[in-house]
Amino acid sequence: MTKREGLDPSVLRAYDIRGVVGDTLTEDDMTAIGRAFASEMANRGAKTVAVGYDGRLTSPAMASALVAGLYQSGASVIQTGMGPSPMAYFASYKLGTDACLMVTGSHNPPDFNGLKMTLQGKAFYGDDILELGARVARQDYIDAEGDISEQEVFDAYVDRMLIDYEGTKELSVAWDPGNGAAGDVTKAVTSRLPGRHVMINETIDGTFPAHHPDPTVESNLEQLNDLVAREKCDLGIAFDGDGDRIGVIDAQGRVLWGDQLLVLLARDVLADQPGAPILCDVKASRMFFEEIEKLGGKPVMWKVGHSHIKSKMVELNAPLAGEMSAHIFFKHRYYGYDDAMYAAIRLLSLLAKSDKSLAEYRDDLPQMVNTPEIRIDCADDRKFDVIDELVTQLRKDPDADFSDMDGVRVETEHGWWLLRASNTQPALVIRCESDTQDGLDHLKDIVRGTLKAHGLDPAAF
Repeated sequence: MTKREGLDPSVLRAYDIRGVVGDTLTEDDMTAIGRAFASEMANRGAKTVAVGYDGRLTSPAMASALVAGLYQSGASVIQTGMGPSPMAYFASYKLGTDACLMVTGSHNPPDFNGLKMTLQGKAFYGDDILELGARVARQDYIDAEGDISEQEVFDAYVDRMLIDYEGTKELSVAWDPGNGAAGDVTKAVTSRLPGRHVMINETIDGTFPAHHPDPTVESNLEQLNDLVAREKCDLGIAFDGDGDRIGVIDAQGRVLWGDQLLVLLARDVLADQPGAPILCDVKASRMFFEEIEKLGGKPVMWKVGHSHIKSKMVELNAPLAGEMSAHIFFKHRYYGYDDAMYAAIRLLSLLAKSDKSLAEYRDDLPQMVNTPEIRIDCADDRKFDVIDELVTQLRKDPDADFSDMDGVRVETEHGWWLLRASNTQPALVIRCESDTQDGLDHLKDIVRGTLKAHGLDPAAF
């Protein structure tokens, strides 16, 4: 492979750094990123950084390369070892570091790896990542000797998970960490929880032999569904590859999506902080906004992406937020980052002190008719232009009711439809929702016509 100047542009994502190991992202790249990040830390008066890594086969070597770069540019590195991303974030809070770097490929295939970053208590994303790439291209590094130490945080993290568990009813729970980095944490936490806990795919294995570690795809929940049915469990809980996203199914095998989970979790939060803002992304159901209002909260729609959500939470001092991708963020009694195990604890606590089952809670929610998140191919150099053209068109219509905060979400008498550019793929993302199937079919016809008008093939939709 010919040596590349600077980083492959494809690894500089909107929310993190991610690429194929040995191809678009190498150990040399990680060292360069470490040097660039440490130099940026120094420019901002920051010194200490916690570094963790997930269970992928390449993660120990990629983390070592990253640490070498941080050291070469003067950072004081505290290595926290292997675990889920939220454990690294927890380490940063517990140890009081200025920054946190987590080596993880998240829910991507096994040959991927990458980096999630925070600096001075804020998400490091967007323009920050682009500037980091530019610094690598310029080789604009500080030459200074740092230091490296290790700190075990696993036990402290498990202890912290259990602090907020409450309730008296014993539950029967099925768990599937998906061979991801949360496996050991799941075993440790469940060994100390009341009730009955059965588990599959708990062994950390970076090849992900059981299934792809993305709990928002229903096919990846089939094993968990079978386990819930076989063991007659009250619910099933799954995690993604790095433990910051949660999947939940009820006793009937029905998935609770991110917005539905938020409504349930908001009950305790709003009982304690009435009138508080609760955030979800532009893909959320109308049900979310209506139900949060009924609970006495202030529903807020915001941009897709865990970094966007975290930043908006800080701005609004929101106690709870989430995404359809099942990142759940608790500031209420916690630290404000996305932690799937902590979300699980709060969900189990709610159920353990309630007379209702999870299935009954789900039945109580309005049942909307909607599409899944659908992606259609659209070149990176075209996808944002399509959205801009659509916004321009809608602004000419005085009767149009739409939001363009992240793509275009259009409200109609039949429901709503969404078209937005993916921040991670050369694709447009579509979602529609209505109260009825006829209404949904009408919305889908509108979207097909819109795609065709902008030179795109609506066949995939």
